[in-house]
Amino acid sequence: MELITILNRCHRFRGFVYQHAHFSADKKSIEVAVRPRKGSAAVCSRCHLPAPGYDQLAERRSEFIPLWGFLVFLLYTMRRVNCRRCGIVAVEEVPWGDGKRTLTKAYMLFLARWARRLSWKETAEAFRTSWDKVFDAVEHVVTFGLEHRVLGQIDAVGVDEIQYAKGHKYLTLVYQIDLDVTCLLWVGRERTIESFRGFFTVIGDELASKIVFVCSDMWEPYLKVVREKCSDALHILDRFHIVAKMNKVLDEVRAGESRRIASEGGVPVLKKSRWLLLKREENLKTEQRFRLRDLLRYNLKTVRAYLLKEAFQQLWDYNSPAWAEKFLDDWCRQVMRSRIEPMKKIARSLRQHRELILNYFRAQKLLSSGVVEGLNNKAKVTMRKSYGFRTFRCLELALYHSLGKLPEPESTHEFF
Repeated sequence: MELITILNRCHRFRGFVYQHAHFSADKKSIEVAVRPRKGSAAVCSRCHLPAPGYDQLAERRSEFIPLWGFLVFLLYTMRRVNCRRCGIVAVEEVPWGDGKRTLTKAYMLFLARWARRLSWKETAEAFRTSWDKVFDAVEHVVTFGLEHRVLGQIDAVGVDEIQYAKGHKYLTLVYQIDLDVTCLLWVGRERTIESFRGFFTVIGDELASKIVFVCSDMWEPYLKVVREKCSDALHILDRFHIVAKMNKVLDEVRAGESRRIASEGGVPVLKKSRWLLLKREENLKTEQRFRLRDLLRYNLKTVRAYLLKEAFQQLWDYNSPAWAEKFLDDWCRQVMRSRIEPMKKIARSLRQHRELILNYFRAQKLLSSGVVEGLNNKAKVTMRKSYGFRTFRCLELALYHSLGKLPEPESTHEFF
């Protein structure tokens, strides 16, 4: 079977003919000459409609999917058209190419799909191309996807930030977390009010007004924008971040008390006890359980803070918002009498955001930011897979490509 026959089977376009195929002079690539079919009119690249011919440009090479280890190039002499609708002389539009890109659309889609599985560098090495060409491929597919994305009803969104570079550089990520749809909706630079407002500018006021649930952490810029743009939505504070903040405070109490005991020359009972206190009891090994039991016999601030933290976990077992509210109020009063200042700070924060915490129970515990944390982990894997991206643009494209579930350009053939 000849190569021309294969191309006519998997990559055929009306109005163009594969003329002949031959090896290049160095025998390392295959060149396929393409010509317009007799009587076919060129198409203006501006208005996408047929127009009369004007003249021809130099031959252009477009890189196609490699075949049996050989690079494949389509050779075509571009025509210019005198388009009366646009009032200009323009280069014709060819169905296998995208503007001045040197890769065919089929090859860009092929590379972009592999770039979702491998790092961009590994994809470039596997197909003997450059990192820049893989970037162009991903950019082409993501740009197409964002332009053709149709946002339907969005019932629930989750917003969170992740650090993407040293020096406290953050991204704001907004996900759709409906029960049947989870995907990345928007990527914003930094975690500011202006950054988060950009998401609502993209989706528009009509879609924003129909959002029913919003999940976030206690970051004040997020809380402010949600109050401003989604005042009718049920705003649920993230359970994960509340527990994480409590663990951070407990570790702060432990570290401070451990230093105090060491300075006073006491027995270092808190030495190597960090993970004993931070892990859930059911996750401890048998030896760790015995160590924790011995530690809890001491009358220490750390022990009291640990017991308060463990008692707080009971909150998530309630189903009724009224009973959860009663437990939360009782727990906060108990902490305010504990004389453990870091824990009292947590209690004041919980009181301040009391209604948002109880919204978790009003939503019947169906939604939380656990889905958001899972998607954040996938976003971090995307960054680690390439050992970090040098620019925000590269990272933005990679995240949309991996998590956005965007529509892809149509292809004449499904390549493996």
